[in-house]
Amino acid sequence: MQGVAVSLCLPTSVAIVSQAVPAGRRRNISYSVLGFVQPAGFSAGLVLGGVMVNTIGWRYGYYISGGLTLALFVVSIWSLPADRRDASGKINLARLRTEIDWIGGIISCACLAMLSYILAALTNDVNNIKTPGNIAMLVICVLLMPVFILWEQRQERLGKPALIPNSLWRNSVFTNVCLMVMFSWAVINVMELYCSLFFQKIQGLSAFQASLRILPNVVIGSICQLTTGLLVHRISAFYLVVGSTLLSAGAPLLMAVIKVEWPYWYDAFFAQALSPISADILFTVALLVISDVFPQRTQALAGAVFNTVSQFGNSLGLTVMAVISSVTTKHAAASPADYESPGPLLAGYRAGFWAAFAWMMCAFCIGGYGLRKIGKVGLKRD
Repeated sequence: MQGVAVSLCLPTSVAIVSQAVPAGRRRNISYSVLGFVQPAGFSAGLVLGGVMVNTIGWRYGYYISGGLTLALFVVSIWSLPADRRDASGKINLARLRTEIDWIGGIISCACLAMLSYILAALTNDVNNIKTPGNIAMLVICVLLMPVFILWEQRQERLGKPALIPNSLWRNSVFTNVCLMVMFSWAVINVMELYCSLFFQKIQGLSAFQASLRILPNVVIGSICQLTTGLLVHRISAFYLVVGSTLLSAGAPLLMAVIKVEWPYWYDAFFAQALSPISADILFTVALLVISDVFPQRTQALAGAVFNTVSQFGNSLGLTVMAVISSVTTKHAAASPADYESPGPLLAGYRAGFWAAFAWMMCAFCIGGYGLRKIGKVGLKRD
């Protein structure tokens, strides 16, 4: 249910901002604020979660989250703009049958659900891929991918609604931005998880102390979000995106060479500060690219695709890094009893950080070539 809520919020937020705020500096700032509230919420949850685990208990985090979500639902009833209605003044429910690609939705949901399950199973143990059920789901998932592409091609050819039109990917800027988002969001989530594990399992810190050491990640990310909206119409988006990606590549590199005995301010602090720069700047730039290159009627769709790619990057990144870390840990351990020892665990974490560095360099190469002609985005239109 949480995934459904997040998936519904971001695409509609993109469409609401693009319709309610004119192009230019105000829209740039609006998208920056939209990106800013995510690390701000993460920051609050991170600190409060660490406090609750060590005091009143973790269950209260869910109680508070549920209450806040209900309160936001009530506020949204009167604060969000009303839906557009048809000529009769009533919402036409028949549009659900004629204007939604139900078959494409079923195919994509089935494919993503099975792929997500397989990725989650691999995160726990790489040997899970050998089970008959996972093998069957993987085969079905692979077969559904070309089926979905062919179905969307058919829908476009016949002029019928398509869930993700293949023509969407013909825009090279949008395609390259999505690829960069996938890599960047994969790495930033890996950094958050594995840095927390490093602080707790290798350096022996509490959950609250670990959360405090990750706070620079959130603070710098929030600053990047706000300043990007002020600068993006003045500086070429190419330099913003490529430069920020190169800076963020330094974060996993620093964690890959860190020594356990080093003080926090020698290495880990700078890794946390550099980690969010690429993902947060890219978030604002991607939303502005969507509002600039797509008409209003397809902006929500492009926003939904952008959100799907970022969430897929999260799952893919965590799975790949978990597999790399797990395999390296097992090779470094003298026996199964040593799998949870600091030495083998550190070897696994280092391997994961090196892989994250390689992913960020891939994103840098994609941006350096694919976005070389992007120029400035978010300019005011007459």
